Amino acid sequence: MSVRPAPLPPGSTIGILGGGQLGRMTALAAARLGYRCHIFAPEADSPAALVAAAHTRADFDDHAALRGFAAACDVVTYEFENVPEEAVLACADATPVRPGANAIHFAQHRLREKDFFRRHGIGTAEYQPVTSDAELAAATLFPGILKTCRDGYDGKGQARVGDRAALVAAWASLGRRPCILEATVDFACEVSAIVARGLDGAARCFPIGINAHRDGILRTTTVPADLAPAIVAQAEAAGLALARALDLVGLVALELFVTRDGRVLANEMAPRPHNSGHWTMDACATSQFEQFVRAICGLPLGPVDVLTPSRMENLIGDDVARWPALLSDPAARLHLYGKAEARPGRKMGHVNFLRAPSPGTSSP
Repeated sequence: MSVRPAPLPPGSTIGILGGGQLGRMTALAAARLGYRCHIFAPEADSPAALVAAAHTRADFDDHAALRGFAAACDVVTYEFENVPEEAVLACADATPVRPGANAIHFAQHRLREKDFFRRHGIGTAEYQPVTSDAELAAATLFPGILKTCRDGYDGKGQARVGDRAALVAAWASLGRRPCILEATVDFACEVSAIVARGLDGAARCFPIGINAHRDGILRTTTVPADLAPAIVAQAEAAGLALARALDLVGLVALELFVTRDGRVLANEMAPRPHNSGHWTMDACATSQFEQFVRAICGLPLGPVDVLTPSRMENLIGDDVARWPALLSDPAARLHLYGKAEARPGRKMGHVNFLRAPSPGTSSP
């Protein structure tokens, strides 16, 4: 019988691959529990490095630097899923990586991801590979969305196609890279299931939130979700099944479509804290970032009770200029990411409105 490793005590060092805002908020949550964080990122002034105890500045293909970084840490994780798989494996030579390379192996490639979902009983929209001229000619899912298998994020690397001519043009515009063609889904709403799973196999799903996107970017998440109990149960079951199938230690977010005929279909996963879980920082008994730290350090998972209704709103680009008004709003909890320059489409921070109005109404 295998023995689970002992929990990492406070004072231990958590290594984080990536220096973005998710790493920043993870480092802040870890510090509250007495852990130090060491950031590995190529940027000089990344949001995470600004609040961490240490920063190794090197590229993700510098395996010597990765091994030195990992040797200085008690556990390593990643804050975005597009860290090269080889970088994760290089760290794993020196110290435990949680989650490991398995999770990003599937999350980094949309076709592998969808196949993985289907193998483990998690429903998806219909899809077909478009990786060759033969597969392009065989494609039949119209209308559909053509997506690159790798690197697309926040609406990038994809195109809607209504017929074969549009598909041919779209594949050419995407550089004839390996792609997946997904059938469009007649959905009523989009939701997220965010699941933490610990070293002992215990798992907890955060309450389901309803997401609203614009221009391919998440704009708001509202909790509690105004959904039928059967829909909530399907979403939670899908998230928990995914965490088990990955043998995950850490956190995974599963974005899902709720169809008008009552089905719940997986769109994509992210094996790390997720934008749609930011509401937990102010409106949940345990934030997703603390839960993430608890899981990778072998600590007991915390409770996930909703403390108050809330709506998370992303501050994108010049939205961040609203910070003075938001600080004056007693219902608002402002979180800024320390980024020096606001650009269109760039996530500069978020605000959690407590006692939020129902979806579709204007911000308080």
